[in-house]
Amino acid sequence: MTSPAPKIYLSDYTPPAYLVDTVELTFKLAAKTTRVISRIAFRPNPDSTSRDFFLHGEQLKLINAKIDGQDVSPDINSNGLRCAAPQTPFIWECEVEIAPEDNTALEGLYMSNAMYCTQCEAEGFRRITYYPDRPDVMAVFSVRIEGDLPVLLSNGNPTASGDGWAEWHDPWPKPAYLFALVAGDLVNHADTFTTMSGRVVDLNIWVRQGDIDKCAFGMQALKTSMKWDEDVYGREYDLDLFNIVAVDDFNMGAMENKGLNIFNSSCVLASPETATDANFERIEAIIAHEYFHNWTGNRITCRDWFQLCLKEGLTVFRDQSFSGDVRGHGVNRIHNVLALRGRQFSEDQGPLAHPVRPASFVEINNFYTATIYEKGAEVIGMLKRLVGDADYARALDLYFERHDGDAATIEDWLKVFEDITGRDLAQFSRWYSQAGTPILSVTDDYKDGIYTLNFKQETPPTPGQDMKQPQVLPIAVGLLSENGTEVLETTVLEMTEAEQSFSFDGLKGKPVPSILREFSAPVILRRETSNRERAFLLAHDTDAFNRWEAGRVLGKDLMLRMVTDGATPDSFYLDALAQVLRDDTLDPAYRALMIRAPGQNDIAQSLAQAGHVPDPAQIYRAAQTLEQAKAQHLQDTLPRLYAEMHVPAPYSPDAEPVGKRALQGAVLSLITRLDGGAAARAQYANATDMTQQFGALSCLLDAEAGEAELAAFYEQWSGERLVIDKWFGAQVSLAAPEKAAGIADALTRHADFEMTNPNRFRAVFGALSMHAAGFHEASGAAYNLLADWLIALDPLNPQTCARMTTAFQTWHHYSKERQALMKGALERIAATDGLSPDTTEMVGRILNG
Repeated sequence: MTSPAPKIYLSDYTPPAYLVDTVELTFKLAAKTTRVISRIAFRPNPDSTSRDFFLHGEQLKLINAKIDGQDVSPDINSNGLRCAAPQTPFIWECEVEIAPEDNTALEGLYMSNAMYCTQCEAEGFRRITYYPDRPDVMAVFSVRIEGDLPVLLSNGNPTASGDGWAEWHDPWPKPAYLFALVAGDLVNHADTFTTMSGRVVDLNIWVRQGDIDKCAFGMQALKTSMKWDEDVYGREYDLDLFNIVAVDDFNMGAMENKGLNIFNSSCVLASPETATDANFERIEAIIAHEYFHNWTGNRITCRDWFQLCLKEGLTVFRDQSFSGDVRGHGVNRIHNVLALRGRQFSEDQGPLAHPVRPASFVEINNFYTATIYEKGAEVIGMLKRLVGDADYARALDLYFERHDGDAATIEDWLKVFEDITGRDLAQFSRWYSQAGTPILSVTDDYKDGIYTLNFKQETPPTPGQDMKQPQVLPIAVGLLSENGTEVLETTVLEMTEAEQSFSFDGLKGKPVPSILREFSAPVILRRETSNRERAFLLAHDTDAFNRWEAGRVLGKDLMLRMVTDGATPDSFYLDALAQVLRDDTLDPAYRALMIRAPGQNDIAQSLAQAGHVPDPAQIYRAAQTLEQAKAQHLQDTLPRLYAEMHVPAPYSPDAEPVGKRALQGAVLSLITRLDGGAAARAQYANATDMTQQFGALSCLLDAEAGEAELAAFYEQWSGERLVIDKWFGAQVSLAAPEKAAGIADALTRHADFEMTNPNRFRAVFGALSMHAAGFHEASGAAYNLLADWLIALDPLNPQTCARMTTAFQTWHHYSKERQALMKGALERIAATDGLSPDTTEMVGRILNG
């Protein structure tokens, strides 16, 4: 068993002993023996009392080292080197050797299909050369690359090139985590963008030869993002060139390296034939996210990794706002909240709960979480809602002006809002320091024309935090009369106490409240109400989110009663659903979300919160029963709606046709329950795009009726690795619960399964872990299978392995028998000799939280 690595604490932060002005790097590329020669200008940091010259370095072979031209012999350990250094500015030079071909961890410099590429966030640069690898050390980089590949790329602007070499210079100081290098036999999809000041910026998406036809949408998304950031935030791009490179082997989605964004190929490559609508939407959002980092992450970075939410939460908020402007705010907000509740709420309610700004960590890679990203974005949204659009814009302008070129903190961020608005944000800052999801309980009363809402907030204990203080909650509220007209337009109530009441006078009758409009705060809302009131809001609420929420809660309440009381699907819910489905005034994408059943993990969470022990098999059966009842109840409407939502060729990824295809796909899944798959087979045979083809295949697999189509799909797309990821994942995610683990096991023996490729590994085991009834099947086969493969993966790719352990994070919610099986699997992982610090930390937190 591996001993846990020591924790790092925010409270222990000290400024770097030495600062860096310039970095000159030369790379002599070779698969097994790359030489990296560095020449770095250091100077003592006047804000530090330390003169300890320590440089991070891991898995490096030191060839030589010099200070001001004189050879030095530093003390070296597994974490870096230390040696005596002058107390005046000096030049550090060293040469190291690394082996990119052997780097399966995909951190630092590694190889992917004969391409050299880098991933340096969070601490990968220390695998390239010795350096103070921390985000508050920022420097200007110049890079020379020597190699026999035709394309040699790095950050910034190209300055010179010749046969077998290229030189690059990035004029903007940056931390080492933003360094990037790519070398390969690549082709480019080129374009230009003219900035608001009239500068012409060259744009490229670099890909392998066979992928050039999948770049057009990504390029358009990039240009749309650049224009949006100018229009909405006043931020102009600041280099002559912007490059994106698609890489097959990548632990993350993408990386915002200055001027050279490196993308997981799944997050940038798309064509109508090979990508679904969901793929197109995800690509658009991720390209926007990485581009927006140019200002919120690159020009202003974070002082230390505890401030990670400063760049990620803000940038997620910006990309969500962009997607809302491009694709519609109502539907986009629902998708964002579904993701938040599905990933972050479960994180907050389990052993991995942590504040948006954690107080400590062992491995920072383990804190690239939904709390940092999605909850961090919600905190930004609340702040904007509290101060208003105008002051938010003024505060952001001040933030960019005051901190451009800085490594900033949460305190710096909040201070600009205090300076602009005059508000004291000390209480609001608790959102950054307190973990957990607040529970907001509501009661109401009406007397003599006065309507009162009584709120109580309480945040349950989380690991390391038992007592919680009241937080600032912006609660957006509207009031409707009994005939459905709005008697109070959306008003934001600012709750600051543990219990607080708000009254509204001059009313002619008791109104129906619409509470937490637009999901104005990331809380769990509890209010005793009737299904009749929910149906009223479903029919009349003017807030798109709360109207959808009313329908979702209706369906969720029914499913909970089916699980706990043996209830059967009632006509009240089904009639309300039919009314929504037939309402042609509603956006098709919105209707598709309306008829979507509550997730089975969501039901399990709700049962656990209510003190029940969730039975995944029982929840699965209830979900199947409800879907069948929906199909039968709506059978007269489904064929007409399916035909009306048909979108003729040519394919477009724009919001309107995407919405129609989403509703048509939801309808097809219900029709398949009635016709044995006849309509799905016809759609599969006639499909002209991947959304139609894969949607039909998924319906058939869900009905256990798609064996021939599954074989044909593989035969057709065996040369397209991203499509085959879908083929792997669908077989597991749509399997009957008792078959899921066996199918996943069989797929690991398929010739196309590569455990070292994160996309392929996640296609199988991500699908298995998200298949609630399959993963928690009573035998524990899925637990053991995942544990076996995580033990095998950890020495190769600790980062991906550690993140996959989150499949077990809700283990304490389930029966004693399932708990024993999951705990046994976790303990078996923990007992593995040589287990990485990444996985050791995660398993320890899950077991002991």
